[in-house]
Amino acid sequence: MVVAAAGEARRVAGRRAGPGPLHDRAGSEKGALKPQLKACWTIPPHANGEFVAAMEDVLDVYARPLDERFPVVCMDEKPYQLLGEVRDPLPAAPGRVAQHDSEYVRQGTCAIFVFTRPLAGWRRVEALAQRTRVDWAHQVRRLLDVDFPDAEKVVLVMDNLNTHSIGSLYEAFDPATAHALAQRLQIHHTPKHGSWLNVAEIELSRLTRQCLDRRLSDLDTLNAELAAWQNATNSDQRQVDWHFTTNDARTRLRHLYPAN
Repeated sequence: MVVAAAGEARRVAGRRAGPGPLHDRAGSEKGALKPQLKACWTIPPHANGEFVAAMEDVLDVYARPLDERFPVVCMDEKPYQLLGEVRDPLPAAPGRVAQHDSEYVRQGTCAIFVFTRPLAGWRRVEALAQRTRVDWAHQVRRLLDVDFPDAEKVVLVMDNLNTHSIGSLYEAFDPATAHALAQRLQIHHTPKHGSWLNVAEIELSRLTRQCLDRRLSDLDTLNAELAAWQNATNSDQRQVDWHFTTNDARTRLRHLYPAN
Protein backbone atom coordinates (compact mmCIF):
# COMPACT_ATOMS: atom_id res chain seq x y z
CA MET A 1 0.00 0.00 0.00
CA VAL A 2 1.38 3.41 -0.97
CA VAL A 3 0.16 6.45 0.91
CA ALA A 4 0.85 10.02 -0.18
CA ALA A 5 -0.48 12.73 2.10
CA ALA A 6 -1.41 15.10 -0.69
CA GLY A 7 -3.73 17.45 1.21
CA GLU A 8 -3.23 19.75 4.14
CA ALA A 9 -6.70 19.09 5.57
CA ARG A 10 -8.51 15.81 5.98
CA ARG A 11 -12.29 15.61 5.82
CA VAL A 12 -13.42 13.75 8.92
CA ALA A 13 -17.19 14.13 8.78
CA GLY A 14 -19.92 15.67 6.68
CA ARG A 15 -23.60 15.98 7.43
CA ARG A 16 -26.46 17.53 5.50
CA ALA A 17 -29.42 19.10 7.24
CA GLY A 18 -32.90 19.27 5.79
CA PRO A 19 -35.49 16.85 4.44
CA GLY A 20 -34.62 14.64 1.51
CA PRO A 21 -31.81 14.72 -1.06
CA LEU A 22 -30.95 18.15 -2.38
CA HIS A 23 -31.33 17.12 -6.02
CA ASP A 24 -34.96 16.14 -5.38
CA ARG A 25 -35.99 19.60 -4.31
CA ALA A 26 -37.81 21.79 -6.78
CA GLY A 27 -35.84 24.80 -7.93
CA SER A 28 -32.47 23.62 -6.66
CA GLU A 29 -29.59 24.65 -8.88
CA LYS A 30 -26.11 23.26 -9.12
CA GLY A 31 -23.58 25.65 -7.66
CA ALA A 32 -26.16 27.67 -5.74
CA LEU A 33 -25.46 28.77 -2.17
CA LYS A 34 -26.66 26.06 0.23
CA PRO A 35 -26.64 27.48 3.79
CA GLN A 36 -28.37 24.34 5.09
CA LEU A 37 -25.25 22.25 4.32
CA LYS A 38 -22.10 22.05 6.36
CA ALA A 39 -19.06 19.81 6.68
CA CYS A 40 -16.47 19.42 9.42
CA TRP A 41 -12.82 19.61 8.39
CA THR A 42 -9.48 19.46 10.15
CA ILE A 43 -8.30 22.92 9.14
CA PRO A 44 -4.70 23.89 9.94
CA PRO A 45 -3.90 27.46 10.99
CA HIS A 46 -2.73 29.88 8.31
CA ALA A 47 0.93 30.95 8.32
CA ASN A 48 1.70 29.30 11.66
CA GLY A 49 5.28 28.53 12.61
CA GLU A 50 4.39 26.02 15.33
CA PHE A 51 2.28 23.99 12.91
CA VAL A 52 4.90 23.79 10.17
CA ALA A 53 7.69 23.06 12.65
CA ALA A 54 5.83 20.02 13.98
CA MET A 55 4.78 18.99 10.45
CA GLU A 56 8.34 19.08 9.11
CA ASP A 57 9.58 17.19 12.18
CA VAL A 58 7.15 14.33 11.50
CA LEU A 59 7.87 14.35 7.75
CA ASP A 60 11.59 14.06 8.46
CA VAL A 61 10.88 11.05 10.70
CA TYR A 62 8.96 9.35 7.88
CA ALA A 63 11.93 9.85 5.57
CA ARG A 64 14.16 7.68 7.77
CA PRO A 65 15.10 4.21 6.46
CA LEU A 66 14.06 1.01 8.19
CA ASP A 67 16.23 0.64 11.29
CA GLU A 68 15.85 -2.12 13.86
CA ARG A 69 17.69 -0.09 16.48
CA PHE A 70 15.31 2.87 16.12
CA PRO A 71 11.97 1.58 14.82
CA VAL A 72 9.48 4.27 13.79
CA VAL A 73 6.06 3.50 15.26
CA CYS A 74 2.84 5.51 14.97
CA MET A 75 0.01 5.28 17.48
CA ASP A 76 -3.57 6.49 17.62
CA GLU A 77 -6.73 5.69 19.50
CA LYS A 78 -10.47 6.03 19.06
CA PRO A 79 -13.60 5.56 21.17
CA TYR A 80 -15.91 2.71 20.23
CA GLN A 81 -19.54 2.10 21.13
CA LEU A 82 -20.38 -1.47 22.14
CA LEU A 83 -23.82 -2.50 20.86
CA GLY A 84 -25.93 -5.58 21.52
CA GLU A 85 -28.79 -7.12 19.57
CA VAL A 86 -32.37 -6.91 20.82
CA ARG A 87 -33.45 -9.76 18.54
CA ASP A 88 -31.40 -12.53 17.00
CA PRO A 89 -30.27 -11.60 13.47
CA LEU A 90 -31.55 -13.61 10.53
CA PRO A 91 -28.61 -15.28 8.77
CA ALA A 92 -27.96 -14.87 5.08
CA ALA A 93 -29.76 -17.28 2.77
CA PRO A 94 -29.86 -17.81 -1.00
CA GLY A 95 -31.26 -14.61 -2.47
CA ARG A 96 -31.29 -12.82 0.90
CA VAL A 97 -28.64 -10.90 2.82
CA ALA A 98 -28.25 -11.22 6.58
CA GLN A 99 -30.82 -9.11 8.42
CA HIS A 100 -30.37 -7.23 11.70
CA ASP A 101 -33.14 -5.50 13.57
CA SER A 102 -32.84 -1.72 13.59
CA GLU A 103 -33.22 -1.69 17.38
CA TYR A 104 -30.12 -2.28 19.49
CA VAL A 105 -28.88 -2.09 23.08
CA ARG A 106 -26.06 0.21 24.15
CA GLN A 107 -23.47 -1.76 26.12
CA GLY A 108 -21.10 1.07 27.00
CA THR A 109 -18.00 2.48 25.36
CA CYS A 110 -14.34 1.55 25.19
CA ALA A 111 -11.13 2.81 23.59
CA ILE A 112 -9.23 1.14 20.74
CA PHE A 113 -5.44 1.63 20.65
CA VAL A 114 -3.51 1.15 17.41
CA PHE A 115 0.27 0.93 17.05
CA THR A 116 1.77 0.51 13.59
CA ARG A 117 5.26 0.38 12.14
CA PRO A 118 4.67 1.67 8.59
CA LEU A 119 7.84 0.43 6.86
CA ALA A 120 7.65 -3.05 8.39
CA GLY A 121 4.00 -3.87 7.75
CA TRP A 122 3.35 -4.41 11.48
CA ARG A 123 0.52 -3.25 13.66
CA ARG A 124 -0.94 -4.06 17.09
CA VAL A 125 -4.51 -3.23 18.12
CA GLU A 126 -6.26 -3.62 21.46
CA ALA A 127 -9.46 -2.35 23.05
CA LEU A 128 -9.49 -1.21 26.68
CA ALA A 129 -12.37 -0.25 28.92
CA GLN A 130 -11.14 3.33 29.12
CA ARG A 131 -8.51 5.78 27.91
CA THR A 132 -6.52 7.28 30.76
CA ARG A 133 -2.92 8.31 31.33
CA VAL A 134 -2.27 4.99 33.07
CA ASP A 135 -3.82 3.02 30.21
CA TRP A 136 -1.58 4.81 27.70
CA ALA A 137 1.47 4.25 29.91
CA HIS A 138 0.87 0.49 30.08
CA GLN A 139 0.44 0.36 26.30
CA VAL A 140 3.78 2.12 25.87
CA ARG A 141 5.50 -0.21 28.32
CA ARG A 142 4.23 -3.17 26.28
CA LEU A 143 5.50 -1.48 23.12
CA LEU A 144 8.99 -1.13 24.59
CA ASP A 145 9.32 -4.33 26.62
CA VAL A 146 7.34 -6.80 24.49
CA ASP A 147 7.03 -5.49 20.93
CA PHE A 148 10.53 -3.98 20.60
CA PRO A 149 12.66 -5.21 23.53
CA ASP A 150 15.93 -4.99 21.57
CA ALA A 151 15.46 -1.48 20.20
CA GLU A 152 17.71 1.26 21.57
CA LYS A 153 14.88 3.77 21.21
CA VAL A 154 11.39 3.56 19.76
CA VAL A 155 10.59 6.61 17.66
CA LEU A 156 6.93 7.22 18.52
CA VAL A 157 4.72 9.46 16.37
CA MET A 158 1.33 10.38 17.83
CA ASP A 159 -1.20 13.15 18.38
CA ASN A 160 -0.46 15.68 21.09
CA LEU A 161 -3.19 14.59 23.52
CA ASN A 162 -3.00 15.29 27.24
CA THR A 163 -2.40 11.60 28.00
CA HIS A 164 0.45 11.22 25.48
CA SER A 165 3.31 12.46 27.64
CA ILE A 166 6.24 11.20 29.68
CA GLY A 167 4.38 12.38 32.77
CA SER A 168 1.87 9.58 32.25
CA LEU A 169 4.64 7.03 32.77
CA TYR A 170 5.34 8.53 36.19
CA GLU A 171 1.65 8.30 37.10
CA ALA A 172 1.60 4.60 36.22
CA PHE A 173 4.97 3.32 37.47
CA ASP A 174 7.59 3.95 40.13
CA PRO A 175 10.15 6.65 39.25
CA ALA A 176 12.94 4.24 38.30
CA THR A 177 10.70 2.27 35.90
CA ALA A 178 9.19 5.41 34.40
CA HIS A 179 12.63 6.94 33.83
CA ALA A 180 13.96 3.77 32.22
CA LEU A 181 11.00 3.65 29.85
CA ALA A 182 11.30 7.34 29.01
CA GLN A 183 14.97 6.88 28.09
CA ARG A 184 13.95 4.43 25.38
CA LEU A 185 11.35 6.74 23.84
CA GLN A 186 11.81 9.42 21.21
CA ILE A 187 8.47 11.20 20.89
CA HIS A 188 7.33 13.24 17.88
CA HIS A 189 3.91 14.88 18.12
CA THR A 190 1.85 15.70 15.05
CA PRO A 191 0.71 19.36 15.02
CA LYS A 192 -2.69 20.37 16.30
CA HIS A 193 -5.15 20.14 13.38
CA GLY A 194 -2.61 17.95 11.59
CA SER A 195 -3.74 14.44 12.48
CA TRP A 196 -3.58 13.52 8.77
CA LEU A 197 0.17 13.23 9.37
CA ASN A 198 -0.33 10.21 11.64
CA VAL A 199 -0.12 6.91 9.73
CA ALA A 200 -1.91 5.19 12.62
CA GLU A 201 -4.98 7.27 11.77
CA ILE A 202 -4.95 5.66 8.32
CA GLU A 203 -4.78 2.22 9.95
CA LEU A 204 -7.71 3.12 12.20
CA SER A 205 -9.74 4.19 9.19
CA ARG A 206 -9.06 0.88 7.44
CA LEU A 207 -9.76 -1.08 10.63
CA THR A 208 -13.09 0.70 11.01
CA ARG A 209 -14.17 -0.19 7.47
CA GLN A 210 -12.96 -3.79 7.55
CA CYS A 211 -13.72 -4.88 11.10
CA LEU A 212 -15.87 -2.45 13.08
CA ASP A 213 -18.78 -1.74 10.77
CA ARG A 214 -21.10 -4.02 12.76
CA ARG A 215 -22.45 -4.57 16.24
CA LEU A 216 -20.07 -5.96 18.84
CA SER A 217 -21.53 -6.23 22.31
CA ASP A 218 -18.62 -6.75 24.71
CA LEU A 219 -14.92 -6.12 25.12
CA ASP A 220 -13.88 -9.77 24.82
CA THR A 221 -15.68 -10.20 21.51
CA LEU A 222 -14.28 -6.93 20.21
CA ASN A 223 -10.70 -7.90 21.14
CA ALA A 224 -11.11 -11.30 19.50
CA GLU A 225 -12.18 -9.59 16.27
CA LEU A 226 -9.36 -7.04 16.53
CA ALA A 227 -6.81 -9.83 17.03
CA ALA A 228 -8.10 -11.64 13.94
CA TRP A 229 -7.85 -8.46 11.86
CA GLN A 230 -4.39 -7.70 13.24
CA ASN A 231 -3.02 -11.17 12.48
CA ALA A 232 -4.49 -11.29 8.98
CA THR A 233 -3.21 -7.81 8.12
CA ASN A 234 0.25 -8.47 9.53
CA SER A 235 0.42 -11.72 7.55
CA ASP A 236 -0.21 -9.74 4.37
CA GLN A 237 2.82 -7.57 5.22
CA ARG A 238 0.93 -4.50 4.05
CA GLN A 239 3.38 -1.64 4.36
CA VAL A 240 2.91 2.12 4.12
CA ASP A 241 5.27 3.97 1.81
CA TRP A 242 4.90 7.63 2.75
CA HIS A 243 5.68 9.80 -0.29
CA PHE A 244 4.84 13.30 0.98
CA THR A 245 8.14 14.98 1.94
CA THR A 246 9.27 18.18 3.60
CA ASN A 247 10.13 19.64 0.18
CA ASP A 248 6.63 18.77 -1.03
CA ALA A 249 5.15 20.56 1.98
CA ARG A 250 7.17 23.72 1.31
CA THR A 251 5.84 23.81 -2.24
CA ARG A 252 2.28 22.54 -2.01
CA LEU A 253 1.47 23.83 1.48
CA ARG A 254 3.39 27.09 1.33
CA HIS A 255 0.32 29.01 2.56
CA LEU A 256 0.88 27.33 5.97
CA TYR A 257 4.31 28.91 6.31
CA PRO A 258 4.83 32.36 7.81
CA ALA A 259 5.90 34.99 5.29
CA ASN A 260 9.47 36.17 5.80
